Amino acid sequence: MAVIETRGLQKRFKTRQAVVEAVRGIDLQVEAGQIFGFLGPNGAGKSTTLRMLATLLPPSSGAAVVVGYDLLREPARIRTRIGYVSQVGGADESATGHENLLLQAQLYGLGTTAARQRVHELSDALELGAFAARRVKTYSGGQRRRLDIALGMVHRPALLFLDEPTTGLDPQSRARLWDEVRRLRDNGTTLFLTTHYLDEADALCDRLAIIDHGQIVAEGTPAELKRCIAGDVVTIGIDAEEKTLRRAEALLQDESFVRELQIEAVRGVDEVPRLRLYVEHGEEALLTILRLLDSAGQPIKTIALTRPSLDDVFLRQTGRSLREGE
Repeated sequence: MAVIETRGLQKRFKTRQAVVEAVRGIDLQVEAGQIFGFLGPNGAGKSTTLRMLATLLPPSSGAAVVVGYDLLREPARIRTRIGYVSQVGGADESATGHENLLLQAQLYGLGTTAARQRVHELSDALELGAFAARRVKTYSGGQRRRLDIALGMVHRPALLFLDEPTTGLDPQSRARLWDEVRRLRDNGTTLFLTTHYLDEADALCDRLAIIDHGQIVAEGTPAELKRCIAGDVVTIGIDAEEKTLRRAEALLQDESFVRELQIEAVRGVDEVPRLRLYVEHGEEALLTILRLLDSAGQPIKTIALTRPSLDDVFLRQTGRSLREGE
């Protein structure tokens, strides 16, 4: 059963100079019980789309049904069945975590006894007990994000929106939060999260859409998206001179095992230009490439063999690396 369905969803913002198209016709379907990811660089339209679906921002055009209700005609009904966790969170820093949760529960209409019971359940589920009695201003980044998720879950939403949930967290806190997100999914909650982290999308999402410049450029499971890149990836760091780079490109591009060859732009002053080759049978191709370049006297700075990644999918669809946005 679909929890989210959109058709041609758009959002335009008027500025003094022009009209900015932040979201340009999004078609999506998110099934119940999934972790659905929206992957893209900063400014791609992820948060704008999420805010529209969470009824916080009216769309300029298009249609959507969220948790069974029409986005334009029934936003109040949608709000009763969704949770939303923004990038910055919404907790009162001067209050304790327990006080924040109790207030949130009462705002959703729970009586005193029911609210306390719900706060106790969430404290156990998200392991908040060790710090729930402290003021929020004393929390670490990971503790704040766990409290934010608890606040979004107080009313037992069918659908929880998480906007960049792990931005700014250390690796240990990120891994801990990933476990919490998976646990929510396993307990029946559908989650829609935005991220610009490749490893997060790959590790967490049952299905994801890649967005760039307000449009979806690819959609599927992480495995399906990576399978669209046939073969393996060989990346070669070449001497910085233009003629050297072009000589290596000419030497390799007509080889039968090379499906595709791209020249990557240099992103930093200390980086060397790189050739990216999509090849069949990577281990065998790697040996052949080394022999060809060596026999031609072609200097090599670095060489690496990898399997296709989500960044390769993004690069194929947009012509640039998503890692540039990170």
